[in-house]
Amino acid sequence: MKKIEHIGLAVKSLKESIPLYESLLNTTCYKTETVESEQVITAFFQVGDSKIELLQSLTADGVIARFIEKKGEGMHHIAYLVDDIETEMKRMQQQGFTLLNEIPKKGADQKMVCFLHPKNTNGTLVELCMEMPAS
Repeated sequence: MKKIEHIGLAVKSLKESIPLYESLLNTTCYKTETVESEQVITAFFQVGDSKIELLQSLTADGVIARFIEKKGEGMHHIAYLVDDIETEMKRMQQQGFTLLNEIPKKGADQKMVCFLHPKNTNGTLVELCMEMPAS
């Protein structure tokens, strides 16, 4: 793993949360993006070498909506940048971690992603991410 790529925060409303985080982080949101496969709208902030990703559910029964209902707004996941996601996924499986997706999938911010089940990571959802190859 190369570095912490971003920290994902579940929020009820990007409309309310973007100005809050712009003020808190003293920077502007550089990108919003809809990720249909995850039923979320994301907003990104660059903070030094890392990023903060806000996640708002697209639907009342989406993963983020259910997370907020159960745990409230706040930290949803931590993402680590890797050079080769498939190699890292194999390594994680060999170490006994449970992958939530068997093959990498397209995520936000031009990344291929895979999630590790929180039951193996002391309750924290972990995302592996890799820059998408240039087309």
